[in-house]
Amino acid sequence: MHGLSRLGSARSTTSSPPSSPRFRHGRNKNIAGSRVGSGGGKQNLVEKLVVVLISAVFKRKGVLLVAPLLYISVMLLYMSSFGFDVVDLKSVVVVRERAPPGSVYRSPQVFQKLWPFMQAEAIANNTLMTAWNSKVHQPWKPCADRSNSNAELPKSNGFLIIEANGGLNQQRLSICDAVAVAGLLNATLVIPIFHLNSVWRDSSNFGDIFDEDFFMHALRSNVNVVKELPEDILQQFDHNISSIVNLRVKGWSSPTHYLQKVLPKLQHLGAVRIAPFSNRLAQGVPSNIQGLRCLANFEALRFSEPIRMLAEKMVDRMVKNSSQSGGKYVSVHLRFETDMVAFSCCEYDGGEEEKREMDIARERSWRGKFRKRGRVIRPGANRVDGKCPLTPLEVGMMLRGMGFDNTTSVYVAAGKIYKAEKYVAPLRQMFPRLETKDTLATPEELAAFK
Repeated sequence: MHGLSRLGSARSTTSSPPSSPRFRHGRNKNIAGSRVGSGGGKQNLVEKLVVVLISAVFKRKGVLLVAPLLYISVMLLYMSSFGFDVVDLKSVVVVRERAPPGSVYRSPQVFQKLWPFMQAEAIANNTLMTAWNSKVHQPWKPCADRSNSNAELPKSNGFLIIEANGGLNQQRLSICDAVAVAGLLNATLVIPIFHLNSVWRDSSNFGDIFDEDFFMHALRSNVNVVKELPEDILQQFDHNISSIVNLRVKGWSSPTHYLQKVLPKLQHLGAVRIAPFSNRLAQGVPSNIQGLRCLANFEALRFSEPIRMLAEKMVDRMVKNSSQSGGKYVSVHLRFETDMVAFSCCEYDGGEEEKREMDIARERSWRGKFRKRGRVIRPGANRVDGKCPLTPLEVGMMLRGMGFDNTTSVYVAAGKIYKAEKYVAPLRQMFPRLETKDTLATPEELAAFK
């Protein structure tokens, strides 16, 4: 008998495999036919089918062995991903899909269970009151080389105009990237233009938020910066910046791309635009380019004087209100504005009303982006993956879990919170000493910034 087959001949004395069962059947079909009589036709058909099946088993045994394993694996994966609740309603069995763990917003229920324990905490036992006391005092290290601070810059290759899009933080990053690119290309940077965003609808210019003169002065030894294009350049483009060629640069482009694609255009035309400019420079860049980014971010960018003056007043008031913690307080930037909740495609506990409001917000701000063919919104999966903005309640529970008690002064820096009356209430319940810009500044002081 052959070692790999159970169908060897008993008379075989060699090690070669036996002939195929299909061929042996062919040799004996006359004998078989003489035995079946009148029913031989039907039996022959059955025998042929059996022989073909047996042949397939031995020819494709690998596939037949893998197929059951594959089927079992898929079923196990499916059963572990989805749960089901079985409900018996008077002889009618209803099978409902059960949400995976962590896919549903249940923080209010958790808070209700934890609140009695929070109330029972000893007020004096604030283990993080020493968090503000730095044990190691190390001086800040400058991020840019000051050795050539008095060196004269080479002749400019042209003017670089960028459009900073997105919210304030994206605009800040765009400005830092623009300074780095201008230094790389030896270009003169025109004070960045702020794109009017469809979500925030803020019409502020660069000078309304940042100190233009200080920005130009801080960069004077590294990058040439001007407030606007000179007259001779404007004449070349009929005093219309939109006539200047707009180079569509891909996101996270490398310094090499700018040197090979943007620099020749800049030298030839004398001025180029890049709009939009958000995230248009790669993160990983040489240290000299990264140094320009840091110089712009930590030294050149400073808020305009009206913002700085009001900010200093608010900080002084916050320190005075934090007397129980020695003038120390926690500042939290909540990101629970309507646009953040809508963009995340997460669901909370607002039911159908919330879904309707979020659909309207997404359509108003992103015009069909979330209704494209093939796009599937999975709120539960987003929550499991940790992509949902924390509610003020969740931020409060996190702070309490870190050890901050109800005597801690908390300053909330945020835009207009989605359904603030509902979602901020439990945060204030956990931290009665909660302050916002509206409680620290007077309506008259805030009026100029409305």
